[in-house]
Amino acid sequence: MKNTLFTSGSPADQGYRMPAEWAKHQGTWLSFPRPEGISFPEGYEKIPLVWAEMTRILRNHEEVHINYFDEGHLLIIKEALSQKGVKVGENVFLHPFPAYEPWCRDHGPIVLKKGEDRAIVDWGYNAWGGKYPPFDLDDDIPNRVADFLKLPVFKNPIVMEGGSIEVNGEGTLLTTESCLLNPNRNPQLTKVEIEQQLIDYLGVTQILWLGDGIEGDDTDGHVDDLTRFVNPTTVVTILEEDPQDSNFERLVENRKRLESMTTAKGEKLQIIDLPTPGVIEREGQRLPASYANFYIANGIVLLPIFNHRNDKKAIDILQGCFPSRQVIGIPSLDLIWGLGAYHCITQQIPE
Repeated sequence: MKNTLFTSGSPADQGYRMPAEWAKHQGTWLSFPRPEGISFPEGYEKIPLVWAEMTRILRNHEEVHINYFDEGHLLIIKEALSQKGVKVGENVFLHPFPAYEPWCRDHGPIVLKKGEDRAIVDWGYNAWGGKYPPFDLDDDIPNRVADFLKLPVFKNPIVMEGGSIEVNGEGTLLTTESCLLNPNRNPQLTKVEIEQQLIDYLGVTQILWLGDGIEGDDTDGHVDDLTRFVNPTTVVTILEEDPQDSNFERLVENRKRLESMTTAKGEKLQIIDLPTPGVIEREGQRLPASYANFYIANGIVLLPIFNHRNDKKAIDILQGCFPSRQVIGIPSLDLIWGLGAYHCITQQIPE
């Protein structure tokens, strides 16, 4: 790789920080799913058009960059894009950067900013605690993107996924104990040491810890299925209305924690409740369906919906949170079979 590596000083020391997702994007980076991949067993045939439709929507608002595995994969992608009326080169760009699986939020680059300057922080990636080997190609995606964008790289050897963190762009970060403190990630580090890595490499000063994730989430509880910032002082957090549901108590506990939290500037968090789509199963497996797994892009918010009576309620709540953006609800029952939704498959590239 030709990209420049920073060899001394942390990003925070040099004045870099991770912007909030609503900051202006240059584009969105995606890794297109492969027919040989393991993410959509017995269900891949519907998936290319899911990515193509998302690309069709996004390309009207920002660049879309798509990783492909090989020439055969490239043909699948071009055919899917063509079916949705998307032309490569018209704000859509394809890159021969192979990844085994499509979860770009977790294996993709996190872009930091310092004024107009940008840099990439490259964490270690082990497919959510070594669950789905091999993952060496996925782990290398940030370096390939950095080389293409000609951005310098801060390398950090600890394991971290983009879906496990949520920032407000003003010094505050949300995460979960069930994921970041799981011994399948960084067993050699204490909680305090993990916090210091987040502070040093993302430019935050306040770490807020939630507890457990939702049922069916194979990431060990990513925060992007639970609680999201919608502005620097406000979060939306999911609550289950059925007391008999296995998610009920853990989501109540997370909300209680939020009630006592403040931002890095000492402001009390404002909390907006989001419903859940209840129990969604396929082939006897509980799926981690959550309205919190939305993606904020330039001018729009992509929201997974699940043919549930709470779909409209979730759209209305989020539209109130983002009055200057259009909230677009997209049917996601095929996508959630892969155990993730729109936030899981996107990674923003801030301007």
